[in-house]
Amino acid sequence: MKSILIHQYGGTEVLKLEEIPIPSFKKNEILLQVKAAGVNPVDLKIRKGFLKDRLPNVFPITLGWDASGVVEAVGSEVKGFKPGDEVMAYTRKEVIHDGTYAEYIVVTSEHLAFKPKKSSFQEAAVLPLAGLTAYQVLFESLKIKSGEKILIHAGAGGVGGYAIQMAKLFGAYVLTTSSASNFDYVKGLGADEVIDYRANDFVKQILEKNAEGLDAVFDTVGGDVQKRSVDVLKKGGRLTSILALDETFFKGKPIQIGYVFVRPDAEQLALLGKWVEKGNLKITVSHVFPLREVAMAHQIQESGHGYGKLALLISP
Repeated sequence: MKSILIHQYGGTEVLKLEEIPIPSFKKNEILLQVKAAGVNPVDLKIRKGFLKDRLPNVFPITLGWDASGVVEAVGSEVKGFKPGDEVMAYTRKEVIHDGTYAEYIVVTSEHLAFKPKKSSFQEAAVLPLAGLTAYQVLFESLKIKSGEKILIHAGAGGVGGYAIQMAKLFGAYVLTTSSASNFDYVKGLGADEVIDYRANDFVKQILEKNAEGLDAVFDTVGGDVQKRSVDVLKKGGRLTSILALDETFFKGKPIQIGYVFVRPDAEQLALLGKWVEKGNLKITVSHVFPLREVAMAHQIQESGHGYGKLALLISP
């Protein structure tokens, strides 16, 4: 089968298209023919070696943590899935080695949910990682409630775009940061207020209209943005980040802070699929690349490609 492998850390030049054996599977595992895979910022971090001290890995590494495809075969102990089922998956495992940039992968039922019937394979492939991230931050960490005001950074991105829609679905008032070119896009997702992070001081602009402060912040950027976000929160407000937390930013501040590193959850993924089928959650794929053009996909991902998600077309 074809797979994208890296044999060392580095730039896009380390991405190699190679032929490797189709993996074997155990009694409790599922062999999935991958139709499409999502491209995510974490893929670039793994490729560059930024997570090598945090997540164990074994070279050669096949990148990729989410995918969609068709069940090829199931182990004798697998229940709920059968050959021919169209599914989507978030496949992060304990060791980084056999990811989704490949024609076949082995997963367990804990990684899978049925693909939304209305969605293409490319669309279904970009929902799991980013969608689960948004869900777990909003509803497990921040515990957002109807009527609360939340700032979601980088609303045009994959995680931010899903988060806007989910927060609105549950009745929150959503503010988001975006470049001016993506204002219409994030407003179309439901954002109530949009701040141009390039032209304006987001803290000043938010507090001009919301002097009492906000209930919650969803940080997808980190660094100085994370630090300054503290200033838009009311007393007792909550901030959750998907980037590393700098504890010095929050010392002595009367707020709650949290961190989420997304985990596989089949029930949550199935719920996201139902929201998509009902029209409550929109998936936006801005670019689709064949597997051989994975380097270009990574370059566009790194450049800040504009809006939505990137997908790799693995097999027709």
